[in-house]
Amino acid sequence: MKLSTFLTKKEPILLDGSMGTQLEHLGSEMGGQSNLSHPEHVLKIHQHYAECGCDMLITNTLTMNRIFIEIHKMDIDVREVNLIGVQLAKQAANPDQYILGNISSTGVMLEPYGDLPESKARQAFAEQAALLQEGGVDGFIIETMMDLKEALSALRACKEVSSLPVMVSMAFSTPEKGGRTIMGNSARECATALTESGAQAIGANCGDIDPFQMAKIVSIMHIETRQPIIAQPNAGRPKWFNSRTTFDMDPARFSEGIAACIQNGAKLIGGCCGTSPDHISAVVQMFKKHQT
Repeated sequence: MKLSTFLTKKEPILLDGSMGTQLEHLGSEMGGQSNLSHPEHVLKIHQHYAECGCDMLITNTLTMNRIFIEIHKMDIDVREVNLIGVQLAKQAANPDQYILGNISSTGVMLEPYGDLPESKARQAFAEQAALLQEGGVDGFIIETMMDLKEALSALRACKEVSSLPVMVSMAFSTPEKGGRTIMGNSARECATALTESGAQAIGANCGDIDPFQMAKIVSIMHIETRQPIIAQPNAGRPKWFNSRTTFDMDPARFSEGIAACIQNGAKLIGGCCGTSPDHISAVVQMFKKHQT
């Protein structure tokens, strides 16, 4: 079954959890560079999520676009890191699990707030999307976007080079005042603009909010679009402890927050920073409990 058809049939749809914080726990760098330096760790994490019963696995290619790689002076090849990222996810997946190619920010603010022309960002996103498609993904998920303009640029770039489904998820700093990203974009504005530009699913991930606050964002988006809503919250709000960012929401409480997101209209649910296979397994158990 094609992913576009699957999105219209099954509900809810289970995504995986955090890759970055799981890599950190294994002693690897957080980011796509681990596809090259520690592929065995990336594969292991994908396998653990696949064993949880996820419907979709997300590639470890979050910011592996040419602009992000170059400004951070990473000694890696954009083609290699993206193709291996897809290969590792596919190697872990079961036959009935889909692979989403992960795309995120360039790490540079677009004009007029920054120096990056929108055309250059779009070119970088199109290059990455083409590589992910070459690797064999079933669709794209554009995540952790704080600027609606950049999210739209990535969405349009994907659609220029591929006919595969494209999902877009924004990172919100607060659920107040209609939900706001760090750039001031509201949940309503994001849902409307992304729907009009052809996103097959729209939602929220990461940010500075917990799962219950994300449920408020979901309720706003659910009013504004008929497209499936994504909810991938962190394991609680980020906290600074012992010189590092931590997330301390346990799996049981996290699954309660996911239930609130589903009640408010989320169809695709998963986890972001601080979540683990234990958090995703708790969500699976919550599904089973509600089905009995």
